[in-house]
Amino acid sequence: MNPGLLKLAVVGSRSAYGRLAGIAGGVAVGVCLLLLLWGGANGLSARDDRGAWLRETGSPSVSSPAVEDTNPAHPGPATPVPLTADTALMEANPAEVFRDQLINRRDFAALSSNTVKIPGIGAPPAPGSYYASPALKHLIESTPRDELGDRFGTFAGTIDDAALPGPDSLIVVKGATEAELRQNGRAVLASDFTTNPYGGSAAAYNTALSIGAIAVFFPVLLLISIVTGLGAAQRRERFATLRLIGASPQLISRIAAVETAAPSLIGALLGVVLAIMLRPAAAQIRVNGTTMFAADLTTGWAAVAVVVALVVAASTFVAAHRTARAGIGPLGVTRAVHEKTPTMWRAAPLLAGLAAMITAVLVIRTGHAGLLWLASPLLILGFLLILVGIVVIGPWLTRLVSRIGLRQARSAAAVIAASRIQKTPVATFRSVSGLVIAVFVVSVFAGGSSIVESTEVRPARAGLLQPTSLHATISSGHTPAKATEAARQARDLPGIRSATVGYGPAALSERGAGSEIYFRAADAPDLGFEDIPAAETVAVDTSFLHYWTTQPLALTPAPAANLDGLVPVVMVLGTDGTPEAMDRARTALNGSGITAIPATSPLDLKLQSTGRLIQGLAVLAYLGMFVAIAIAGLSLAVATASAILDRKRVLGLMRLMGMPVSVLRRIVTREAAVPLLAVLLLSVGLGFLVAWLMVTFINDTYRVTWPSPGYFVALGLSLLLALGAVTATFGLIRSNTAMTATRFD
Repeated sequence: MNPGLLKLAVVGSRSAYGRLAGIAGGVAVGVCLLLLLWGGANGLSARDDRGAWLRETGSPSVSSPAVEDTNPAHPGPATPVPLTADTALMEANPAEVFRDQLINRRDFAALSSNTVKIPGIGAPPAPGSYYASPALKHLIESTPRDELGDRFGTFAGTIDDAALPGPDSLIVVKGATEAELRQNGRAVLASDFTTNPYGGSAAAYNTALSIGAIAVFFPVLLLISIVTGLGAAQRRERFATLRLIGASPQLISRIAAVETAAPSLIGALLGVVLAIMLRPAAAQIRVNGTTMFAADLTTGWAAVAVVVALVVAASTFVAAHRTARAGIGPLGVTRAVHEKTPTMWRAAPLLAGLAAMITAVLVIRTGHAGLLWLASPLLILGFLLILVGIVVIGPWLTRLVSRIGLRQARSAAAVIAASRIQKTPVATFRSVSGLVIAVFVVSVFAGGSSIVESTEVRPARAGLLQPTSLHATISSGHTPAKATEAARQARDLPGIRSATVGYGPAALSERGAGSEIYFRAADAPDLGFEDIPAAETVAVDTSFLHYWTTQPLALTPAPAANLDGLVPVVMVLGTDGTPEAMDRARTALNGSGITAIPATSPLDLKLQSTGRLIQGLAVLAYLGMFVAIAIAGLSLAVATASAILDRKRVLGLMRLMGMPVSVLRRIVTREAAVPLLAVLLLSVGLGFLVAWLMVTFINDTYRVTWPSPGYFVALGLSLLLALGAVTATFGLIRSNTAMTATRFD
């Protein structure tokens, strides 16, 4: 290829340099986001692999009394499985809470000859000692010991980063005796550690992440496509000149490919540099309660090369293909490229996508074992088809709206804009397609991040365990005197208003525990009861301790005049509701030495909910909103500017005929507003429908609620960006349609 010919075709004016810079800048943004998305997917996977050992694994220890054999033919507790040198007892504490943070706690008991290695630690810690993650170690050191540190014992060391999901993970591994872990029946025998930290929800988790990545990735592709078409009309004029001096159509296509490949390659390399620079900042985004290590976002040079090669190749191919289809001859475009009239068949991809997602949900709900493997691929495919379907159906809806607008037009700007939209609905909609997709993505993210579980934290009501109180069951073998002394010590702590011991015929974890808990009537007001029978001792059903109990319970007079013959089964601490008091009460219960199950509060429900897995993605959702809106605004500005440059001769002739610049501005504004408004409501509705289908796919106890104020802020920002993008091009209208410029042209 002749370098001089290439230079003549590509450069030579400020607009040509601006077009090349625009292509490079758009590709740089796209490649940067693609690499960060790829790195984020790798980082989440690596983070989950490091934290896989935290999931309970192994076989039950089969201890008494919680797993005793209830078959009358085989009375008595089952025989515990003995510890060996290659096994350890592990107990996952589901309620280790500090303030509003959930601490991942694992208690281990092992023989002195144990060979099991705990990730990041090695041998299990000795009873009474603990290992903590760096973040938890710092938290313990900066917090009064009676609020946190006294729960765990003596510090033995720090957990290595190789076993931590993220740098701010709160994890503690505590040593315990075999008897302590066997008494409540919740410990399991562990010899190795699972590689699937989310168990049965892993498929749903990965599906949600895949859909989120596609949702952000799609606007990036639209941006690259729009940017590479910048200044298409001006290039066609240059190529016509080259054809006039003897260049062949094949040579013209190659020139178009090279002129796009060069800035695309420069932009792609710049995008790689930007991704590396932004990696530490991206690693600070919290997902599911923790951030990531910066190294997690590394994609590897092979992946970088693949992204750069694919983006440059795709941009080059599109440029060459568009030029070849234009049919540029010596006198310009030899044949007009008329758009085909959009028909209702354009709704097919959208309907197919909805059908695929609905089918995926039905497969999950019916639970057909032979079809479950299809659910996740169908959901992802359906989401992708809906994205494509919105872009495909947009021109048809745009043309319908423009026909209505043409009939109602009462001004020159309205007539001209509606007429052009009717003739070129595809090109017109393409300019706002990025923003339409952004609105859809924002709606999906807002709907997904608004989910709540059907079971919510109950309000404070008489007859129910108060939200500001904590309770812990008492293990067997402890005397009333010991329980009373523990209650007295807790009552003396700041912020603890009451300490009440409940009694029963046997520990709640034992056979014969009964269905009622007995209290002294004098202690009943401290538990939140108002109607108290005139008796020395009162009883309440054990469901009083359950968070799912929503109907107030009534006290009944106890048949016995006192608590003689009963054993302590539960301790309830009432607090003033301050975070310090709640943590102090929790530490007092867990460190008393008499509790069988760690202290819990009704407020812990929102932290221990299985919905945390998806709620943790809310941060990513709002990040996705920001990225999608920013890309869409940039795409609209580039597309509008490109349309003005492509039509500068027509717009200039209008000005020569006496049309004011203000009318030209209204024409451009209408051409952007009509396709946007035509598909806006469809995008919003589809977004929330898709969010509901995704939430239902994950768990039928979730529901999509009214979106947060952030959603409406995002929508408002989208419209402001659209207005700003169109307004930013008004200067181009004046400069490119000036009478002197048109006469010279």
